[in-house]
Amino acid sequence: MSKLGIVITDGVGFRNFVLTDFCQKAQESFTEITIFSCLPKEAYKDVEVFFKIIELPVFEEKFPTWFFRKIKEVAHLQLHKSENEGISSNLKKNESKAKSFRGYSTRLIFKISSFLNSEKWIQRFNRWQQNSFKNNTIVKEYASILKNENIDILFFTHQRPPFIAPLIYQAEKFKIKTASFIFSWDNLASKGRMSGNFNYYLVWSDLMKSELLHFYSSIVNDQIEVVGTPQFEPYVLDRYQSRNIDFINKFNMDTSLKTICFSCGDVSTSQNDVLYIDTIANAIIDKKIPEVNFLVRTSPAEDGKRFKDLLEKYPFIKWNFPKWKLLRKNHQEEWSQRVPTIEDIIDLRSILEFSDLNINMLSTMSLDFMQFNKPVINPAFGNLENGLYDDQRFLHYAHIKNVIKSNATRIVKNRQELIDSIVLYIKNPDIDLENRKQLIQLQIGKPLEGTSERIATILRKWSQEK
Repeated sequence: MSKLGIVITDGVGFRNFVLTDFCQKAQESFTEITIFSCLPKEAYKDVEVFFKIIELPVFEEKFPTWFFRKIKEVAHLQLHKSENEGISSNLKKNESKAKSFRGYSTRLIFKISSFLNSEKWIQRFNRWQQNSFKNNTIVKEYASILKNENIDILFFTHQRPPFIAPLIYQAEKFKIKTASFIFSWDNLASKGRMSGNFNYYLVWSDLMKSELLHFYSSIVNDQIEVVGTPQFEPYVLDRYQSRNIDFINKFNMDTSLKTICFSCGDVSTSQNDVLYIDTIANAIIDKKIPEVNFLVRTSPAEDGKRFKDLLEKYPFIKWNFPKWKLLRKNHQEEWSQRVPTIEDIIDLRSILEFSDLNINMLSTMSLDFMQFNKPVINPAFGNLENGLYDDQRFLHYAHIKNVIKSNATRIVKNRQELIDSIVLYIKNPDIDLENRKQLIQLQIGKPLEGTSERIATILRKWSQEK
C-alpha cells in the first residue's frame, strides 16, 4: 500500500497538476491518492478526477503567526540582500511607514532581523511560527484530516503560500514525509522565504537546484530532484492541440498577415504594458512596421479593466482575456483562487503555436513562446530618470540576467529599439534560434514529454524511503 496526498495550493497548481497527465501517472504509481484542495471543490467539476478531494477549511493568520512568518521572511531577505538585486528589491517592498500596529510591528521586525538573520535564527523563527498554530481551530481540523487519511507522502504544488504552513506543521507532527515543487523560475533568487521546511524538493533544472542549495543552507543535495516543470506539459498533450484555422477564426485574424502577440504581466510588476501596446499600435498605424495581426493576451491574475481605453482607441487589436474563474473572494491570497479553464489552455497553446512573434515585459511567457521556437522581445522602457514605472530594475534580477546573458531575446529600452526589433524578427524569425534553445535547456532541465510520469515516479520512490 502506498498513499499520496496532493496539496493543490492555487489555480496555477491546478493547471500544472490536475489539467496535465500528473493525476493519471500518480494513479499508476500509488495505490491511493487524496487531493487536499486550497481551492473550492467546484474547481474540479469539469475534470475527470477519480479519487478523493477534500476541500480544506480556509486558514486565516492571527497576529502571532503573521509576526513570526514575517520575521522569518524578512530575515531571509536580509541574509541574502547584498548578493542579489531581486531579493534586495523584495526587501524594500516589505518596508512599512504605516502608523498602525502592523506598521510598527514591521519596523520592529526590520530592526530585529537586521542582525538576527542567520539560517539558525531563520529556523528558530520558523519553529516559533509553528508553535503559534497549536491552539488554532482550523489547524486542529487539519490534524484530524491528515490522521484520517493516513498518507505516506504529502506533495505541495507550490512552496510559498503562507496558508500551507499549518499543513506542513501537522505533517511534521505526524511524521508524514513532505515534498514540494518549486513554483517558478524566479522564486528562489527573487522572492521571499518558503512557507516551511520540506523533506524533498522538485526543481526545474540544475540551475534551480544550485539556487536552492545556495539560498537554503540547511538543504542537502540528496533532498532535491531535477524533473523539469509541468507548466509547459500541455504543449505536448494532444487534447490541448488545435488547428491554425481554429486560431484564425477564434480571433478573427487576417490569414494573409503575420501575427504578433503582446502578453501582459499583472499590474503589480508590469505597469508599462499599456505604454507598450500603445507604442506597437501606433507603429502599425504609422506603417513603421509591416501590417500584421496584433493580438494582446492579458494576465490571468487580473480582470483587464486597465486596458479599457485601448479597446476603444484601437479597434483593430484582437484581445484574449484568459478564461480563469475567480472561485473565492476575500481570501488572504485572492490571486490564488483564480482557476484556469480547459478552454483557456487550448487558447493559450494556439496563441503560442500560431503567433509569429511575442512581446512581453520579462515574464515567464518568454519561455512559453520559445517552446514553439518563436522569437521574443522584452521591452523595458522605465527607469528612475524618465518618470516611467521602473521596469529596467528587473534587468538586474538573477533570472533575468540569465536571459540577457543568453542573447535569446531582444531587450529593448525605447520606442525605436522596439520597432526595429519587431521589423527584424518579422523578416528573420530564426535569428537567435540557437540561443533560445540553449536558454530553454538552462531553465528547463528535462524534456516536456513525460514530465508528469517523472514527478510521480520520484514521489513514489521518496514515499518508500526509510
